Amino acid sequence: MISFSSVRERWPAFLGSFVAVALGVAVVTMSALILLSGGPGVPERLAGAPVLVRAPAGDQVGGHFNEPPPWEPGQATELRRKLDRLPGVRAAVADRSFYAQLPGTEQVKGERQGHGWSAAALASYGLHDGRAPMRGDDIALDRSYGHQPGDRVTVLTADGPHRFTVSGTLDGPGYYVTDTRAAALAGGVRVIGLTLEPGTSAARVASAAERAVADTAGRGEVLTGGDRDALAPQQDEMTRWIGSQVLTAMAALSAFVTVFIVSSTFAFTVAQRRREFGLLRIIGATPKQVRRTVCAEAATVGVLGAALGSAVGSAVASSVAGVLVDAGLQPEGFTLRSRWWVPCAAIVLGSAVALVGAWSAARRAARVAPMEAMREAAVDERPMTRRRWAAGLTATALGLACMVGTASADSETMVLLGLGTATGLTAGLALLIPALVRPVVGALTRPLACRPGATSLLVRENMRAAVRRTSATVAPVLATVTFAVLITSTVQTTETADTDRQAASVRARTALAPAGTPGLSEAATAEAGVTHNAMLGTTVYGGRGREAFTAAGVGSGFARLYGRPSPPAGGVLVTESVAAAHGWREGRSTILTFEDGRRERLRVAAVLDDGEVPYQLVLQRGVVRAHDPSALADVAYPTSEKSVQQLRDALRAREVSVERYASSSEEEEDRLVWIFTLMLVAMTAGYTAIAVASTLLTATADRARDLRILRLSGATSGQVLRTVAGETVCAVALGAALGMVVVIPALLGMVHGLRQSMGVPVEAVIAWPWVAGAVSGCLALGLVASVVPAYGLLRGPAGRPGARMG
Repeated sequence: MISFSSVRERWPAFLGSFVAVALGVAVVTMSALILLSGGPGVPERLAGAPVLVRAPAGDQVGGHFNEPPPWEPGQATELRRKLDRLPGVRAAVADRSFYAQLPGTEQVKGERQGHGWSAAALASYGLHDGRAPMRGDDIALDRSYGHQPGDRVTVLTADGPHRFTVSGTLDGPGYYVTDTRAAALAGGVRVIGLTLEPGTSAARVASAAERAVADTAGRGEVLTGGDRDALAPQQDEMTRWIGSQVLTAMAALSAFVTVFIVSSTFAFTVAQRRREFGLLRIIGATPKQVRRTVCAEAATVGVLGAALGSAVGSAVASSVAGVLVDAGLQPEGFTLRSRWWVPCAAIVLGSAVALVGAWSAARRAARVAPMEAMREAAVDERPMTRRRWAAGLTATALGLACMVGTASADSETMVLLGLGTATGLTAGLALLIPALVRPVVGALTRPLACRPGATSLLVRENMRAAVRRTSATVAPVLATVTFAVLITSTVQTTETADTDRQAASVRARTALAPAGTPGLSEAATAEAGVTHNAMLGTTVYGGRGREAFTAAGVGSGFARLYGRPSPPAGGVLVTESVAAAHGWREGRSTILTFEDGRRERLRVAAVLDDGEVPYQLVLQRGVVRAHDPSALADVAYPTSEKSVQQLRDALRAREVSVERYASSSEEEEDRLVWIFTLMLVAMTAGYTAIAVASTLLTATADRARDLRILRLSGATSGQVLRTVAGETVCAVALGAALGMVVVIPALLGMVHGLRQSMGVPVEAVIAWPWVAGAVSGCLALGLVASVVPAYGLLRGPAGRPGARMG
């Protein structure tokens, strides 16, 4: 009851903590509900098979999702025959996929919607009209395209456009041709689906299939029920992975910043309540009882805030999931699954976070001496302790050390060191602010002291006297400006540097990129005469864990474009990072698995610098085409005498500058990164805004006595409000200046490191709109949180000139 009464009476002091806990628990609840909702579901075209067998997956690198390497042709045939003879199995069907697309439709890179007709038995849908494909030019396709049986259609494939006759229409997605035609267009087999006899147990068949797979050289993984969603398109898996990273970062950031805000709020509150705690000690309260009082207040705020936050998080989770789907951070068809225990766990977590944040303040309150009740002065005589000096200097030194390390780090550790620089300097300066306030404010406001009038003098002296109040306002502004500006500037700088590096590596003025298709077909590049300058993209598998590598088949134009000899017959070019990871050296041989499941032993002809080409491996074009019939060219560079206009018309491609292609090649990934960045910046700014508003609201509410003295001294209401506003403006300006002091060293260190690692000129890109936005937001919120309460106090008894001191 005591804690609830105290919280109710001093609600401005606890409002920031309450809002922070509620918002943090809402984010954690919402994130957990979305993260625990499972995968994107079983693909429609495979959902009709109760048991699916997938080729064994190779190593997956975080953030990169590739299909498993296919079985070797002999292994796939042997395994399909074994599975076909299992009791209860009607048919074991090998799924072969290839690139197929109707003109005017859209497909993403790597998507392969063409299949053999036998694979239609694995789908959850069937023929709507017509018959199955029987001749080589027959095709069955989704009826949503508007075609009828007997129509002649043009279908784009990797070797060029082909004319087909629509033999039937389907109730689901896909292009289905005869198995013979599919075998010529597709690569290897990765999935074998089992259709069962009526009444057969899927679990019993799956158990028998596992034994059959174990006895086969190629091995594999048997999937049933919900586990079949592992066969969802890799783009969906990557989308869900990116979404999970966003949600995890949001939840972690929420928990961390909530502790920070609760800790700051209670620390500031304890500092203002020294006389109150001193009086409690005079009347006999023990340090343990004082500590228990502060913890009880924190628990009350935590429980109330967590209860509200869990309810809000549960209510908005479905809407947020829809927004993530629209933004491309969750796959299409994603549905939220409710779990009752998540909000309950979030309430416990929120209460615990509030107690953790208030623990240090509670210990400080317990150390207040009884004589503190006798103090009347509001001047902070000793704002810095030895422990705070040591912690501040240590954090600052660590930040500077990270800055030095960033200048010579590789690309993988550069971002982490840059973040370490910002974190260390921010934490160090935040701890040292009380020591910096008086000299810095004195230097910055010296022009104000020369101006006539008492307002400027009051602003200057109030800030220097109330060091703790000034520091509590400056610290969140410092954090807001630092992280908002550093995160956005880092992303823009690295994106610009990466684009410049890729553009500098190609000796061409323009590029011809696909328009409306995942790539350029063989027929199109041959017709335009740019096959020798086209990069034929594929995926190969190898190394210690059969890892997937991005690879390109190149022609004779590679040497002219990149200034490197083309890979010789039986040879491969590899990047430095891949060679180091797998122990490959120039002149040594390695075995690679291709898209048709076949293996070849190739000699490492040369090791390329990372970033020299936008692929991990470079092969001869004929090798890629022989093993991957569905491979498409990612880009072609027109360096022949034939006009670019003729090439563009023949290819049906879009002409762009090399710089534009380099930036657009990862446009979707960059878009998701920017969404991720903006969400983190918005959360950081939102939380620190809560801290700014809470601190100023609390400080102003406790300044009734100061305002009374000013009014008794003859100051008008306008002069008092201008004084309060001036203090806020100066505190925000100081926080912004210190934030830029942190950002510039961190950004310059990263720029130096990028120059060293990329070998191209790199300039720092400071996101000035974000600087202005962060500072303006803090200033507007700070003025509202300080001037409005002060105005309310002035309209009350405290603002009357004749009010007594009491």
